[in-house]
Amino acid sequence: MDEVRIRDDYIKLGQALKLAGLVESGVDAKFVIQDGQVQVNGCVETQRGKKLVENDEVRYGDNTFVIRSKG
Repeated sequence: MDEVRIRDDYIKLGQALKLAGLVESGVDAKFVIQDGQVQVNGCVETQRGKKLVENDEVRYGDNTFVIRSKG
């Protein structure tokens, strides 16, 4: 499983998808999230601004990554 490392206490879902390289822009992230294509910790998430913290697991299509703190 891939990891996305963050330097702050949280990262927003749309930003995490971009950082993971799964979408090219915030607009792309907005559409896949609104369409119910993204899961956070096993539940469909439709809020692009959902705050993700360490150990949250995100799934989009065949890709899954977990949030990790750099600290």
